[in-house]
Amino acid sequence: MAEKSKTRKPTDAEFKILGVIWNRQSATVREVFNHLSENEEIGYTTVLKLMQIMTDKGLLKRDTSVKPQVYRAAVPQKQTQGMLLNDLLDRAFSGAPGPLVLQALSMKKSSPEELRQIRQMLDKLEDKN
Repeated sequence: MAEKSKTRKPTDAEFKILGVIWNRQSATVREVFNHLSENEEIGYTTVLKLMQIMTDKGLLKRDTSVKPQVYRAAVPQKQTQGMLLNDLLDRAFSGAPGPLVLQALSMKKSSPEELRQIRQMLDKLEDKN
């Protein structure tokens, strides 16, 4: 049986924090708070508590050797996206990637550059078969 990832899935609020940290590579609580509070009402202590919980869950790593403490993502963005996509693929699409891709492409318009990249990936996949 395949071993499950020890990192838990992030909640919506945790994803917002991860988004800031992935974008910046690392951040203090104040930096995350300042960014998030530009678009929504959120308290500093709420951000602090969430980041502490995320550290306990294994989503963030905290550098306590500096003041203020700096947080980094414990898992790279692509790895987190892959874990969530595999879960969605298994639960909603019975493990079949074709219907997932078709559904995703039909939901929002893709840019010409995205379509070029998709075609390139499909060409590579066809060459492997």
